[in-house]
This record gives sequence, structure tokens and C-alpha cells, in this order.
Amino acid sequence: MKPNDTFSAARILLAEDDEIMRITLCDRLSKQGWSVDEAEDGKKALQFLQKNTYQMVISDIRMPGLDGQQLLEKVKELSPETNVILMTAYGGTDDAVSCLKKGASDYLLKPFDMDDLTIRIKRLLEIQAIKRKCATLEEGQCKRSPIIGSSGAIMATLQLVSQVALSDATVLVHGESGTGKELVAAAIHYGSKRATQPYIRINCAAIPEGLMESELFGHEKGAFTGANCRKSGKFELADQGTILLDEIGDMPLDLQAKLLRVLQENEIERVGGTRSIPLDVRVICATAKKLKDEVQKGAFRQDLFYRLQVIPIEVPPLRQRKEDIRELCDVFLHEFSRDRGMAFVLSDEALDTLESYDFPGNVRELKNIIERICVLATSPLIQVWNLPPDIIGRTQQTGEESMILSQAVAKAEKTCIIRALRQTDGTKSEAAKLLGISRKNLW
Repeated sequence: MKPNDTFSAARILLAEDDEIMRITLCDRLSKQGWSVDEAEDGKKALQFLQKNTYQMVISDIRMPGLDGQQLLEKVKELSPETNVILMTAYGGTDDAVSCLKKGASDYLLKPFDMDDLTIRIKRLLEIQAIKRKCATLEEGQCKRSPIIGSSGAIMATLQLVSQVALSDATVLVHGESGTGKELVAAAIHYGSKRATQPYIRINCAAIPEGLMESELFGHEKGAFTGANCRKSGKFELADQGTILLDEIGDMPLDLQAKLLRVLQENEIERVGGTRSIPLDVRVICATAKKLKDEVQKGAFRQDLFYRLQVIPIEVPPLRQRKEDIRELCDVFLHEFSRDRGMAFVLSDEALDTLESYDFPGNVRELKNIIERICVLATSPLIQVWNLPPDIIGRTQQTGEESMILSQAVAKAEKTCIIRALRQTDGTKSEAAKLLGISRKNLW
């Protein structure tokens, strides 16, 4: 199935007690490429509904056992997102209005033109596609951001990303917290043939264990307390597109087994469901944990680890690509300058200090530091004393202490001056007073 095909995946339930009419309709709908299930009465149609998922139900109003309006109520109860078209040879405007008020999507008087029915079905399927796209946006469709940097380490990563994006293989993105694993996953999706399809993200560490299975795979009505109707999970929302399972290392063991089956069989089963639902979804996983160690601890399934490790991508920490710090700072300063209405620039000494720092929080930590500086700075030129004290302290502590007296004195002077400038918010005359020297000597 092509990911951009709006209609070919549609499944339709046709409920019609007139055999000739049923066969005629089924033949015409099947020629459109739609999968059609036939029911000769309302009870049979209800049995189909309880077992399968349909995008469309087309039903005659007058049928033995369970009429069309009663079937409409059942559809709205079991699967609210399914459209219902009602047909009748008897009725008028009042009947049509009544059916539409009860939730029918359309109403047809027999005899009707088959081409007209086809057009109506396609229109409703288009509306469903738009609703699905809106749902993916509500689920947190990420703002696409570039991966910044031109160092050898990051260029090698980008090269691998461009190669991986061309396939549908499962990818495991791993790296320290704050390195940009989500950006790498998004780059894979938007560089693939699925770029126009849904991109759904879910953080496995942020969802309570008892709710995770329902969030991932959906649930049937009555599957548990509070399940008042059938609900689609994240995998169904991502059909034809990509799903990112962030922090996969925090997924419970019992769900790991179910995820393995999804990867192997390309199908899911809703909580409380009795049938498998085929899906076409590309899976990308991300984690800051070393899954190999988690396997040895018994916290992660070995078979799932090997299944995810089809194409591993290691995102380098910032300390291994310090040549990118200047470029990252320029981008972040430009972003926060717009917010403050002030064009911020780093002094050479401030930039050198940042490049000497190891950034255990990686790019996320650097961005937070630049944002804090831009909020608190009173001058467009950011000096070294505008940097957080822990960064200055750590960079000064790196390396062996010099035993040369002049160097030690110079270092102590620098520390004392920076403290005074920070305390006076960069006002040099006030800093000179605190230091007990003249402004000229301070310069």
C-alpha cells in the first residue's frame, strides 16, 4: 500500500437486506478498490462491527432484527469516528433531518445514482483524512528544527541519517541526554518517503505503566473502567507514517514483548480486542540508556534489543564536537535576541570560556545558558562575567595548577575582578570601588 493513497485502505461495511441491491452495491464499491464486508441484516452487521474496524458503514434503514437507525446508534457507541450513510426507499425530508441529527453522515433516497454514492463516500473519506492529520498535530507534531553544526562528528551523523531515511528499517537513536536525539529522529522521518504522513512521538518515561498499552495500541469499549468507547492508539494514528518511541529503555518488560510482536508482524491488537489490525508504520526508538547494559541487568529484552539494533545511530555529545559551540551560540543568540529586542554578541573571552567547558547537559544545557544570559544581561555584549559562576569555576579548575607565582597571581586577580564585575552587573567604576583600586587600574 502506498503511504500517500487516501482511499485504497478504506474498509466499508454494507448492510442491506435486498440481495440484488446488496450484490450490486458491493460490486460497484469493490471496483473502487475498497474492502467491503456484506451483511444481510442489522444483527449480522453488528457482529461485523464488534469484530472489525470500518471507515464507513452504508446501511438500509428498514431491515429485519435491527433497523438502520438502531445500527447507527451502535456504530456511534462502538466507533464514533466511523461515518454512516443511511439509505431508504421510503421517507422524506423529516426522516433525513432526524437521521442526520442522530449522527448519520449522509442520507440517500432509493433509487440513487451509483456515481453520486461514490462521490459522497470519497468526500467523507477526505474529511476523515483531514481529521486524522489534525489529530496528529494535536498529538504533538514537532516543529522541524535543523541539526546545527559542521564538525566531523556531526557531519558523519548527518550522512548516516540521510542514508537511513531512504529505507523503512527500524532505527535506534542513542546518546546522552540533551544531544538532540529527537532532532535526528525527525530528520529521518522528514527525509523519507513518509515525510507527508503522520509523525507521532511518545515518551515512554512520561506515561504511567498502567496506561501505556492503551496509549500505544488503543482500546475497545469496556476494556477497562472508563473505556466508554473504542479509542485508537498512537500506532494507529501513525499509520502510513512514522512513530518515535522516545526513552524506549523505560518501557515495561511486558510491553516490550508486545512491541516485539508489532515489529515482527506489522500489526497491533487493541486492549480488550480480539483481532489483529494490520498497520504500515516505521518505528524509530531513542534512548539515553545503554540498552546492552540494561539487557545484562534483565531490565530489557535481548530479542527486542537485537530487533531494534537494525541501524543504530550514536548522537555525539557536545564535548566531542566543541568546534560547533560557536555556531550553536550564534543560532541561540539570534533566537533570543528577537525575544529581547536586543542584538546580543559574545565577547571572545566569553566564547573561549564556553568552549573550555565540557557541557554535561550537552546542547540543551548550552541553549539554556544562552537563554539565561540573554534574559539577565543589560548590555548587548556578553562578557565572561555574565556567564554562570559554575561554568567559570569549572573552566578555571581544569588542568594542573601552575606553580609559577606570576601566573597564580594573575589567575587570582582574574577571579576577583570577575566576581566584582558580576556583583556590579558590569559597572566598572563600582567594581573598582569594591576592589579598592582606581577605574584606570581596573582597565
